[in-house]
Amino acid sequence: QVQLEESGGGLVQAGGSLSLSCAASGRSYSSYAMGWFRQAPGKEREFVAGISSNAGSTKYADFVKGRFTISRNNAQNTVYLQMNSLRPEDTAVYHCAARRTNLLLTTPALYDYWGLGTQVTVSS
Repeated sequence: QVQLEESGGGLVQAGGSLSLSCAASGRSYSSYAMGWFRQAPGKEREFVAGISSNAGSTKYADFVKGRFTISRNNAQNTVYLQMNSLRPEDTAVYHCAARRTNLLLTTPALYDYWGLGTQVTVSS
């Protein structure tokens, strides 16, 4: 069992930056692939970024490439999402997710554990 808790969201002007964190509790964190997803009002949850269990591989949605960076610290059971050059369309609730696998996953339905999310609001 893994519990996830996101932090770091907030209100920022367009062009600004935010750094999200997701702290995980439970054993064998280093065996879990981690992902960041977001959901805006009236829209489906969408993949933002993912990182493999050993941090050897990362993947990004096209709309965040070059602006967001995912990383993890397995010693601290934490995954991060550095978000730069934020745009109003990045406004959403951001969730982290976990699944015990050595694969890098982009589909929400394949993740077993989810955090409650943190709100990111980007003003124009």
